[in-house]
Amino acid sequence: MTKSETVRLTTAQALVKFLNKQYIDIDGQVTPFVEGVFGIFGHGNVLGLGEALYNDAGHLKVYQGHNEQGMANTAIAFAREKLRRKIFAVTASAGPGSANFVTAAGNAYVNNIPILILPADTFASRQPDPVLQQIEVESSAATTTNDALKPVSKYWDRIQRPEQLMTALLKGFEVLTNPETTGPVTICLPQDTEAEAYDYPKSFFEKRIHVVKRQQPSEYELKSAVKLIKQSQKPVLLVGGGAKFSDAGHALKEFSEKFKIPLVETATGKSTVTYDFVNNLGGAGVLGTSAANKVLAESDLLIGAGSRYTDFTTSSKTGIDPSRTKVININLSRMQALKFEALPIIADVRDTLQALIKEPELDNYQSKFDNLEKYKSEWNQERERLAHTNYDDPDFQPEIAGHYSKEKLANYANTLGTHLTQTSAVIAINEHIDPNSIMVSAAGTLPGDVHRIWNPKAKNTYHMEYGYSMMGYEVAASLGIKLAKPDVESFALVGDGSFLMLHSELVTALQYHKKINVIVFDNSGFHSINNLQITHGDESFLTEFTTSDNKVLNIDYAKVAAGYGAKSYHVHTIEELLAALDDAKKQSSSTLIDVKVLPKTMTHDYGNAWWRVGDPEVSVNKKVNQSFADTQKHLDHAFKY
Repeated sequence: MTKSETVRLTTAQALVKFLNKQYIDIDGQVTPFVEGVFGIFGHGNVLGLGEALYNDAGHLKVYQGHNEQGMANTAIAFAREKLRRKIFAVTASAGPGSANFVTAAGNAYVNNIPILILPADTFASRQPDPVLQQIEVESSAATTTNDALKPVSKYWDRIQRPEQLMTALLKGFEVLTNPETTGPVTICLPQDTEAEAYDYPKSFFEKRIHVVKRQQPSEYELKSAVKLIKQSQKPVLLVGGGAKFSDAGHALKEFSEKFKIPLVETATGKSTVTYDFVNNLGGAGVLGTSAANKVLAESDLLIGAGSRYTDFTTSSKTGIDPSRTKVININLSRMQALKFEALPIIADVRDTLQALIKEPELDNYQSKFDNLEKYKSEWNQERERLAHTNYDDPDFQPEIAGHYSKEKLANYANTLGTHLTQTSAVIAINEHIDPNSIMVSAAGTLPGDVHRIWNPKAKNTYHMEYGYSMMGYEVAASLGIKLAKPDVESFALVGDGSFLMLHSELVTALQYHKKINVIVFDNSGFHSINNLQITHGDESFLTEFTTSDNKVLNIDYAKVAAGYGAKSYHVHTIEELLAALDDAKKQSSSTLIDVKVLPKTMTHDYGNAWWRVGDPEVSVNKKVNQSFADTQKHLDHAFKY
């Protein structure tokens, strides 16, 4: 190869040049695939990748992060909001900086979200070893901190020679752009290799278009599905995350309308179809609505559209009876499609549903459900009740079983200075903000509340991370959403426990003038887990935010945000909440609303939903023994797959 056919670049410079030339083609629309890079520079990446980005970033947008896990969460949320059609890369220093990527990579892996992770690494030559922040493993000199990323990466590689970059990037981008395999791709960059030069072929940097083809169902798969549908009386369509990423909303509605089949939703699938659609009965499973769980209990056929069937969706395998309910799984992943001994359809959700709609044998088919309107009306009435739960009502009772005594609840009310219930606050926000605003949540009690009572009014406005249930995702994700959709308001609904875990990217949002709105629900504790303790017979232990002399903490989160430079608000009533939302809408900078709410005022289980947890088989506590006995009764009715 002649010099005119090559270009001499460092490994890092070649990496940046390659990222600029990657495009994706989905349904004939060709767009750049890599939006930019989030980085925290330090030992290992500042002189290599930092130099390359500073001198010629091309079209890539480069942002400074403030926590490696946080900025990776921002990148994950961005890719989710773009329906996996555009990504960010993230980079950090060798050692602890890159180790902070592991948790976020697990999030991306579980949720099948593409993110390119570029951790700095120790020297490929090993001559300066052990360098700053290097671990030494007796069993292998090749092992570094970045090996911890292997189990949570869909593709992992380490570049020890500059020319290895070419094969690594090509393999990595095949994974990133493939809907079946997509997830975190990790390419480790030893700092000496990162700075070494090589004569790269110019052809490597030509515009490369990754064409994503929609996998079509086979004739056998369609005919088999038609047969099962025709045999069924009460089929139910389960809308999973794969349906959202397939952009299958219109097909879902048309399928449901034609065959009178109710829709129920997983946490990721929610808002693929808006709640005002007549046959949408809302969230399913442990965190589901009464309406959704009633039709699931009656169903004789479950049609899974892009779901991986977590324990919350299936009520720990007690919500689907294989002796009565057959299953069809439409999924690009064969592993997911084969679950529950289903008829697997390894294909795109949207196109499969459209093909079934056109099947002549189903022209006259409709389900035998005659109570969908009744079930939905009953649930709407329950939601209305939850919207007006009132601590000052003489007959008020907390929603959660095993609730606190009146004296203990009064202590929280007095300390936090609030009588506001969590359900009333969530519904008030849902009804008051602009319908096109995007809500994000992730962990604690809020995912259960919003899965049940948050009614999306516009398509794809509900962003829930509940595959990994990752505390600390919400604030960073809100920034990712804003980067993906700058013209809409982004709201992070986050518990106080999750906010304390990680909120560093609020500073990033302020730094780059990307307005986000953070709503902290402060009930002074990890009350989701406190609920789990109490309802399974335990006493409260290390889940409440109390001092060593047992006083409830009252943290001023509004003051924390104000210290960063955000506009902040203190809220103790619905009136104050609505006023804060109105004022926040007028702001051009990020806001934080500190909402004090009472513990035990979140939503509770509906239907026969059950979640299997590890109840101790032996305990000195009689309540724990009773909980174990109750678990055994449920297990007698759980289905083994």
